[in-house]
Amino acid sequence: MIYLDHAATTPVPRAVADEMYAVLTEGFGNPSAQYPLGRDAHALVERCRATVAEALGCAPERFAFTSCGTEGDNWAIRLAARQGRHTGRHVITTATEHSAVLEPCRLLEQDGYEVTYLRPDRSGNITAEQVAQALREDTVLVSVMLVNNETGCVFPVREIADLMRARGTKALLHTDAVQGFLKVPFRADALGADLISVSGHKLGAPKGVGGLYLGERVRAPRPLLAGGGQEMGLRSGTEATAQLAGFARAVALRRASLDDDLAHMAQIKAYALERLLAIEGVERVGNGTAPHILAVSLVGYPSQNVVEELGAQGICISAGSACHRGQPSHVYKAMGLPKHTAAGVLRVSFGPATTEAEIDALAAALQAHRARRFPML
Repeated sequence: MIYLDHAATTPVPRAVADEMYAVLTEGFGNPSAQYPLGRDAHALVERCRATVAEALGCAPERFAFTSCGTEGDNWAIRLAARQGRHTGRHVITTATEHSAVLEPCRLLEQDGYEVTYLRPDRSGNITAEQVAQALREDTVLVSVMLVNNETGCVFPVREIADLMRARGTKALLHTDAVQGFLKVPFRADALGADLISVSGHKLGAPKGVGGLYLGERVRAPRPLLAGGGQEMGLRSGTEATAQLAGFARAVALRRASLDDDLAHMAQIKAYALERLLAIEGVERVGNGTAPHILAVSLVGYPSQNVVEELGAQGICISAGSACHRGQPSHVYKAMGLPKHTAAGVLRVSFGPATTEAEIDALAAALQAHRARRFPML
C-alpha cells in the first residue's frame, strides 16, 4: 500500500501502540480512584498533559484534553458565544473552514447570530485585512483556521490577533490548528489566539483524542460536560488514559525529529509538484505553503473516479477532506475554481516516511488513468 492521505489520518507507530497497550493492561486504574493504581493513573494523565502542552507552547493548566478536533472546535465556539453574550451576536469565520467550525456556526445562525463568512482568493488565501473590514462592535468570535486541510494554505492568525488587540475588541480569537500542530511552527503563548483546537490522529496518535488551549482572555469557561469534575472541572468523565498516553508518546516522537521531518515533507512536496505538473492536464490548486499538503487538479477527470481507481491499486489519496464522504468540496467552491477544475481536484498529503518512489508510483497511476479515461464533457 502507498499511503498519501496523511491529512486524513496517520499510521500509529509501534512505540505509540506499545505505550497504549501497557496502559490498557497494566496501568488501567481510574484516575479518580484514591488507591495507588488510581493515583498512578492520575499522575499519568498530568504527565501527558504536560508533554502535549509543552509541545503546543502553553502552561499545562491552559490545556484540556478532548476526544477530537471536532469537539475542540465546537467547545471553543460555544465558549466564545457564551462569554460574549452581553456584547453581541456576530461571528466572523471563513468559507473554507473545516465542517467542525462551519456547522456550529450554522447552529448559531439558527439561534439568531449573524455569521460573516470570509471568502478566499483564487489561491485559497485569507488576509487579516478581510477580518479587519468585517470586525464590528458586536463581534464575539473570530474563528480562522491555522492551516487549511484541503489546500495547505497557512492563514495569518498572528496578524489577525494583532489587529484585534489593536482594535481593543472583546471578541475571542479561535483557530483550528488540527492541520498545523507539529506541521508548521507556532507557540500557543505567542500566536495570539485565545482558543486553539488540536487533534492527535493527524500526527501518529490514535483516533479519539485531542485538546483545546484556553488562553487568559477566556474567562470562567462553562464546563463542556458536567459531572465528576475531571479535566480541571471543564470536561467531566473518566479520562481515556490509553488514548492520552498514545497522544503524548506520538507528540514526543514527532518533536524528537521535527526539523528533519518537516524538511523531508517539504522536499517530498516539491518533488510531487514537479512530477505531477509534468502530466498533461494537471494544474496546481492554491498555493498552500504547509509542507504536508498539496492540492492539484486533473482537469476534467472526476476526482472521485480517480480516487476509487487508484485505491483499488493500493494508492491512497483523496478528493479533499475525508469528512466530505465523496461530496463536492465547499473549499474549492469558495475559491471560485472553474467547474472542470474543481471536479478534478486531488489532495495528496505526506508524512515523515513518504518516499520519492511512492510519488513516482502516484504519477504513473495518474498518467495511466488519464490515458484510459475520457474527460467529462
